[in-house]
Amino acid sequence: MKSLKFKALILAVVILAASCKKSSDTDPIVDPNAKQTLTLQNGAVISGVYKNTILNVPEGNFTLKGYVYFEDGSEINIAAGATIKSDVSDKGALIIERGAKINAIGTAAKPVVFTSGKAVGQRNPGDWGGIIILGKAKTNRSTEPTIEGGVGKNFGGTVDNDNSGTLKYVRIEFAGIASQPNSEINGLTLGGVGSGTTIEYVQVAYGNDDAFEIFGGTVNAKYLVAYGTADDDFDFDFGYTGRIQFGVTLRDPSVVDPGDAGNGIECDNDGTGTNATPATRPVLSNFTFVGPNVDNTASKNHNYANRFRRASNFVLNNSVLIGWMKGGLSLESDATYNSLVGTTTTSEFKNNLLHANASSYRIGSVTVAGATADAVKTKAEGSATITLAAAADAKLTDPFNLTSPNMLPAAGSPASTGAAFAGDLTNSFFSSTTYRGAFGTTNWMAGWTNFNFTKGASGY
Repeated sequence: MKSLKFKALILAVVILAASCKKSSDTDPIVDPNAKQTLTLQNGAVISGVYKNTILNVPEGNFTLKGYVYFEDGSEINIAAGATIKSDVSDKGALIIERGAKINAIGTAAKPVVFTSGKAVGQRNPGDWGGIIILGKAKTNRSTEPTIEGGVGKNFGGTVDNDNSGTLKYVRIEFAGIASQPNSEINGLTLGGVGSGTTIEYVQVAYGNDDAFEIFGGTVNAKYLVAYGTADDDFDFDFGYTGRIQFGVTLRDPSVVDPGDAGNGIECDNDGTGTNATPATRPVLSNFTFVGPNVDNTASKNHNYANRFRRASNFVLNNSVLIGWMKGGLSLESDATYNSLVGTTTTSEFKNNLLHANASSYRIGSVTVAGATADAVKTKAEGSATITLAAAADAKLTDPFNLTSPNMLPAAGSPASTGAAFAGDLTNSFFSSTTYRGAFGTTNWMAGWTNFNFTKGASGY
């Protein structure tokens, strides 16, 4: 009994002494606003909102559950060889807000893969959302717009060299869900992303909406692949003025949006074709646009190789466009027509190879006096573009092969020569080539891309 009383007395003294110590004597001062660093274990779930956090995702397999937000000041770093699959019931989407960063840096041997959580043979376009990156670069909106997709976040600003991180050797598969009509999440959506961001070697495969959609901003990119897209392969809007070199589109005839028209490029200044500035003017070189090359019921909504409309401007040079059933180069507003053929000459379509089964050149909703599709053709051919009689005349090795495409020029191909780099293309961003299209003698898609998707009764 005495022993218990003595122990209780000693304990009371210890507690009293501890309570009298100053926290500065031994206890660290914890800043509640300090950034925390978290490293996931293989098999972990990524979900919720990350605030003031650096999240490290190592090589392994992970689940993306629901809409996941990285707020201003947060960062997600994804290592080579990481595979992130969407939760099946709570479809995932990754949203990088303004001031946050994503660094998903794979290698040709170990790409970073975002994909469906369903088993092989059951995967389909639209199994999950996609990746949205928002930055602080300029748009042509008078206020900071809200990105589509139902995520409720704004983008844009005045920092044209804003840095949202790095995507390199990344695959995005089976993305594209619509939260509401005409408000979809694309494979990769970029809103007001600045030129300090690095985007290279990114493939979007079997997306249910656009593969790459860019709203405003100044971000540059190289080595982009759109494969089996349901809607547009590349969509530019809201004053995008960046540069892209080495792009590929490969359409699957059996996959297209049943309610919309799928194009290689769709480009608008804005949704109503105003003259808001900065004007949408992507500067593009060395693209290979491979259309469905068939015309049947399943492919009826596959549309044009290039659809420039609603007062947009553009530069598209040194490229190859083949296999498009409805049209090649389509200009669909007075301002867009004038920018290439008329008086403003702010657009360029030079040194290209172009074939379409119908209407290689066309116009729509153009009221300019004397405007014709033949005038567009004359302008293009006067700028060293060659209009081909057949897709085979491009002499690419095996461009329409859906499971193992080879888009390199074959012997005697007119794509092997004819490129020129002048004007906007003298910018140091561009690598000068002698060849037209995305490839010379090296297949830069080898190793990290995936075209091995065979559709069964339940999916891919």
